[in-house]
Amino acid sequence: MAQDGETSVKMLKYRPINVVTRDKVIAETVMTIGKSLQVVDPTTPGRDLSAYIASVNSIAVLTPERERGLAEQYYYDDNVDAARQLVMAHLRFVVHMAKTYSGYGLSQADLIQEGNVGLMKAVKRFNPEVGVRLVSFAVHWIKAEMHEYILRNWRIVKIATTKAQRKLFFNLRSSKKRLGWLNNDETEAVAEDLGVDAKVVRQMEGRMSSYDTSFDAEPSSDDDLAYRAPAFYLEDQSSNLASNVEAADWEETTNSSLHIALAELDDRSKDILNSRWLCDDKATLHELAGKYGISAERIRQLEKNAMNKIKGMMEA
Repeated sequence: MAQDGETSVKMLKYRPINVVTRDKVIAETVMTIGKSLQVVDPTTPGRDLSAYIASVNSIAVLTPERERGLAEQYYYDDNVDAARQLVMAHLRFVVHMAKTYSGYGLSQADLIQEGNVGLMKAVKRFNPEVGVRLVSFAVHWIKAEMHEYILRNWRIVKIATTKAQRKLFFNLRSSKKRLGWLNNDETEAVAEDLGVDAKVVRQMEGRMSSYDTSFDAEPSSDDDLAYRAPAFYLEDQSSNLASNVEAADWEETTNSSLHIALAELDDRSKDILNSRWLCDDKATLHELAGKYGISAERIRQLEKNAMNKIKGMMEA
């Protein structure tokens, strides 16, 4: 293209032509040189998503012949510029795939950037001799990167650790034929189709009906509401989430072990412990002695033996 521009300029310099023809040739020459020197520099999706989408959509789509030629240049000659052109021409496809995950409550810009990583991996491994288009090969790499990002960052999916639950997560939305909740027949059909239990389908549907709260304020948020974002919360130095969870778990485990140990006692020992420790209106040793017709010392011995038995079962 640059040589064509230089030729046109030389024609203007050495061959006499009329003014109209001269202006027309100059305009065509400027347009030719301008296109040959144009640099496509789309903004990053995290800075301005709308500008990024408009920029990648303005990049021309490659013809099958041009795509194969670029792929062969990179595959056989390691031409990095050819790989760059392949990546740039398919960025619009990554945007299209990222929009299919818009219902997951995650940042669209982050999904696009992860998809771009998958696209570059696909270009690196693309073999033009197979005879398929790059987009058919790259779709699996792009989806894999997006899925990995979702699994790493969405709290709802972090809980779903089994392979069946992860498969359910990515297929449940597409399996639903309407916006409402699944009825019993639809739930059974989805569970049978995906190879999971119907209870797991209902549980995942409930998880997917909620969304994670963004830590940072959304760019489109009003200034009056931006301060409500978690990023602006004051840290409570006195709070220790790990200790609170540990204490709650310890209390639950202790109470469960205590109930199991109490169930192993005989009725008299169980009543003595309930009357002495678990009731609001606690009984004295003499009151229990009068109730069972034995001495207060014997009541104390039975209480001690029951406590030791419970302690041993809880520590086992």
